[in-house]
Amino acid sequence: MEILVVGTGAREHALVRALAADPAVTGLHAAPGNPGIGELATLHQVDPLDPVAVAALATRLGVDLVVVGPEAPLVAGVADAVRAAGIAVFGPSAAAAQLEGSKAFAKEVMAAAGVPTADSRTCTTIEQVAAALAEFGAPHVVKEDGLAAGKGVVVTDDTDAALDHARACLARPGGSVVVEDYLDGPEVSLFVLSDGTDVVPLVPAQDFKRIFDGDAGPNTGGMGAYSPLPWAPDGLVDEVVETVAKPTIAEMARRGTPFSGVLYCGLAMTSRGMRVVEFNARFGDPETQVVLARLRTPLAGLLVACATGSLSTFGPLTWDDGAAVTVVIASAGYPARARSGDRLTGVAQAGALPGVHVLHAGTALRDDVLVSAGGRVLTVVGTGPTLSAARATAYAGVDRIGLDGGQHRSDIAARAAQPAEDQPVDPGPSGGDVPDAGADRADAR
Repeated sequence: MEILVVGTGAREHALVRALAADPAVTGLHAAPGNPGIGELATLHQVDPLDPVAVAALATRLGVDLVVVGPEAPLVAGVADAVRAAGIAVFGPSAAAAQLEGSKAFAKEVMAAAGVPTADSRTCTTIEQVAAALAEFGAPHVVKEDGLAAGKGVVVTDDTDAALDHARACLARPGGSVVVEDYLDGPEVSLFVLSDGTDVVPLVPAQDFKRIFDGDAGPNTGGMGAYSPLPWAPDGLVDEVVETVAKPTIAEMARRGTPFSGVLYCGLAMTSRGMRVVEFNARFGDPETQVVLARLRTPLAGLLVACATGSLSTFGPLTWDDGAAVTVVIASAGYPARARSGDRLTGVAQAGALPGVHVLHAGTALRDDVLVSAGGRVLTVVGTGPTLSAARATAYAGVDRIGLDGGQHRSDIAARAAQPAEDQPVDPGPSGGDVPDAGADRADAR
């Protein structure tokens, strides 16, 4: 089969890499892609936010499946346009993608489905925000209702800072915010695939949102991730499937907007039990990099089953028993003012190390020289029989790569890779879309 992947980042590079390894895939295309993706797929220039243009490209190429990576094209209706053209697509409709496009909508669906989550108030005036902040108390959690590229959330003890963030969100056209009760504990990312009726979970992962070691500094799109989670409670995946994924998918179907694609469940492991922090309507980045590194089931058939409503007939997934760790290399100035145009060296040497592969995120070719072209530039994935081994492998790859002013965290998976008897109760940071969570969260008890 021939497949078109829409997107430009390391998540899409990970998807393309997994699809390229599938014997059933005879042709790979990506739009717009990046130089790393271009080594595995034919690149096409198209605006990924233009549903008509993407559908026209898919039709011209005669592909059998379109895989939409990022959230913005989904919310813009790219999957709808491709389906209308008679082509199978992995990704929800614009209406179903509102599970990510609107946090207020997601809360409404969770309430109707009985999904455990934080109590919240949707506010359209600063007076409503102030009342909600007073009701819930500190730490304050204020989320911009719409898409904000992972940077629309503030968690703080400072009421004035919470109000300032709310004012900035409300000042935008149609602006609204969701104020939530605070959830303690570390966070887990679990991707659940669905064809609109049935669900199949992948394996859990955890990401690291803050820019600096020890969960210090500002929020980013994600600086690394690892899988598996040796500290996760037994039965967590089954619990999420039964209490979160199945009820949510059933509620979306009941509303006439069936959800087909991947439901990203951002979970907090609180002192009161598992709670949903957020939903996303696509694979998360950088968690996808480690989850797909462990998947042994051919990916194309799995995505086709989701796209064609045949997930119930798909056999059980198989996984590598080992571990995967990914470390993000970011450009100078990221996340505030990311610098572009710096030369990258050592990428091929890193990728040649046993157990290492390098995925491109923000890169470009300038006169045939690979340079940085965004905030998060590369993700280096290491695999191994244990988290400790995978972590060492990933950092060996990082050490081979040169980028002027480049930065990366040195503590990805460090606590989780400790021997079981030495692990803390909370062996990792908060993930999800919560910028100021990380070290500010209380440990789960």
